[in-house]
Amino acid sequence: MSFGGEDDGGSEVELETLHGRTWPTVTQFSVFLENRVGQLMEVVRSFQGTKVKIIGLTISDSADCSILRLILSYPEQSREILALNKHAFAENELVAVELPNSPHALVELCKALLQAEINIHYAYPLILHPRGRSAVAMHIDNNEQASRTLHEMGFDILCEADLAS
Repeated sequence: MSFGGEDDGGSEVELETLHGRTWPTVTQFSVFLENRVGQLMEVVRSFQGTKVKIIGLTISDSADCSILRLILSYPEQSREILALNKHAFAENELVAVELPNSPHALVELCKALLQAEINIHYAYPLILHPRGRSAVAMHIDNNEQASRTLHEMGFDILCEADLAS
């Protein structure tokens, strides 16, 4: 059986999922850093003079190393810049949600995800607010189910294109 390579007939085997991805996500880059002075500046400086903007960031620190999690505009260029500057990184997809102009928006967000039995592994706010409202990026159990649930509850889901504007 061939997975993406060529089969005996010389044609490429295409793999499809039963349900296509219908909800937007944003790319998070997890950059692995030595735990020493100046490492954050080195990564941030990599984007200086480019069109890439840092939309969100958080740092997880330990005694030996740190993980810098970044949401960046223009993920393709961001990937190239990180690789060119020899930063070790990994990528995954997060759900980014705009919060309504409500005094209890975060409670409403958590309540919607709890009702759908979706765990939030970690979350952090976005530095830039693409449409002028507060927003949060979340690493969660099920991106599609969470996006659908939040959309049905009136939340606006952000996509990569929203981050570039």
